[in-house]
Amino acid sequence: MSVPRAALGPLEVSALALGTWRTFERMPRERAIATLRHARELGITFLDEARYDDETGSAPIASGYSEVLLGELFFEAGFARGGVVVSEKLWWQFWPEQSAPAELAQSLERLRFDSVELIYAVHLPEGLEVARAVDEVAGILAAGEAQAWGVANWTAEQIEQALSACATAGIDPPCAAQLPYSLVRRDWAGEQRMLDALSAGGTGLVASAVLEGGLLSGRYAQQGATGRLAGALEDPAHGRSLEVGDALVALAREWETTPAALAVAFTLDHPALACVLVGASAPSQLDELAAAFALHARLGPDERARLAAL
Repeated sequence: MSVPRAALGPLEVSALALGTWRTFERMPRERAIATLRHARELGITFLDEARYDDETGSAPIASGYSEVLLGELFFEAGFARGGVVVSEKLWWQFWPEQSAPAELAQSLERLRFDSVELIYAVHLPEGLEVARAVDEVAGILAAGEAQAWGVANWTAEQIEQALSACATAGIDPPCAAQLPYSLVRRDWAGEQRMLDALSAGGTGLVASAVLEGGLLSGRYAQQGATGRLAGALEDPAHGRSLEVGDALVALAREWETTPAALAVAFTLDHPALACVLVGASAPSQLDELAAAFALHARLGPDERARLAAL
């Protein structure tokens, strides 16, 4: 089994990206290395890093320990910088006191990398206009600290504004837009204005939250299930996802596959899709997710329609 390739502007990536959000610091180091090694064996060459504040109470630094870990695990798992696309995020957390280049410089220091291939500008704080954000990203690209840029959780209007600002700043439009897209959340990435904005910029969709935090994976269908959302299953906000998760379990039995593979296969029909961003805490989970591509290829129109109807 090998994951297909995809293009994001100048970058060649695997069509499945492995994220690090709330992942590696929550598992034994040996399993983290095994998961990354298996990702490499499957042809996953797109790794998505995102700094966040410590939630475990055990990290040696208050924020960005996931970056430190990825920088260590990356080489231990046998990856080399050439041929692997690593993305990082600009959160603008301390803007305007901290510029975008300064924020990225700290992330690179924790990663112990000289640069990343892709830098995402995440949703902008109040007072930061799109044109100013694009100018700061242009500085990062000019310095060679990233090869290309993308946006994460931007609106269609902001992406439209970015296309104009890029022309003024002399940089290419964002090559990637990371947006939530799943069986139960289709409006943001699927609205016509968004589709038009992505098409105008040649921007590929990187679908995130495709399993809705694991609620669509089937893991919570069993009594006593553990996981990040195990203690929040009674939250009404998760009701629809759990309902669809149960339906995926039933359909997976019928079609001899897994709920996770079905959930990912659904996203592959998005007209602007370039890549699917997933998380995994074990090699076996990566196998389930990678199986979605072969599953999607063998589904006929009626079966795809039935899956989409969930």
